[in-house]
Amino acid sequence: MRIGLIGTGRIGTFHAAVLERYREVGSLVVTDAAPERAVALADRIGATAAPTVDEIFSWGVDAVVITAATSAHGELIGRAARAGLPVFCEKPIALDLPGTLTALAEVERAGTVLQLGFQRRFDAGYTAAREAVRSGRLGRLHTVRAMTSDPAPPPAAYLPLSGGLYRDCLVHDFDILRWVTGREVTEVYATGSDAGPAMFRETGDVDTAAAVLTLDDGALVTATATRCNGAGYDVRMELSGELDTVVVGLDDRTPVASTEPKGPPAASKPWPGFLERFAPAYEAELVAFVDVVRGERENPCDGREALHALRIAEACELSRRERRSVRMEEIPGG
Repeated sequence: MRIGLIGTGRIGTFHAAVLERYREVGSLVVTDAAPERAVALADRIGATAAPTVDEIFSWGVDAVVITAATSAHGELIGRAARAGLPVFCEKPIALDLPGTLTALAEVERAGTVLQLGFQRRFDAGYTAAREAVRSGRLGRLHTVRAMTSDPAPPPAAYLPLSGGLYRDCLVHDFDILRWVTGREVTEVYATGSDAGPAMFRETGDVDTAAAVLTLDDGALVTATATRCNGAGYDVRMELSGELDTVVVGLDDRTPVASTEPKGPPAASKPWPGFLERFAPAYEAELVAFVDVVRGERENPCDGREALHALRIAEACELSRRERRSVRMEEIPGG
């Protein structure tokens, strides 16, 4: 199997290394908007560097992995669909609903595969939580608390391209909420704060956000995110039912400290970022994609799944702007 990878930044470099050592991938072709970066990566891992994206589609690849800038995702997905190629794409499909729906329509017209990179679906902790919920171990689920806390803000130049905190960051929590619980969000109320670095105010974004979500069975969810968690990278989900409670992301590297006299000590080596925390999950989702291309498993996260998560993020952004609760029926694409 020959795979073309578009985008050799941090996550693209990680994905390329995974694919290059996976025995089912016979060869890997990489390209980047900065050609010298693609050449350096290819030399380092034994791949082939393509001068431009055009060669990815003309050199006869069997599938495409998209880790390019977010603004290019929709166009590249459409191009791969028209070429009849299966695609793995890092989230999001596009930064807005119209772009997302356009790309999905291209994939559906072509009848091709689109797998989205929501890596938490491949994390051992979230998988165990899903089983706990679905097996009935927790009883009736009444409360979920989800959080994503980055240790430091991204570069200022990234913010206008990110889509904002709900679409860029909390969208992972929205996707994994649906996957773990098997439930749909019916209503949201969201707020945010831009009291941190000035670059957030300058771009109309927030550095910290909170949302209350109502699920279709009446369970309540709080979801919070921040770009300014100096203690380290902290991603958790707590699920409470009438019989039991479980927590994802609580281990000896969770960047929290107890104030109780007999509480656990602070983590000596807290998680520094998303790639370190979710490295096994990122690898597992790429292996799954190769299996999907080979016809050996069903698509574990298709484009419609990504659309559901984006619609929740859109509802939260609308709620924040208008300072009101938003029903999901108000958001197009349902």
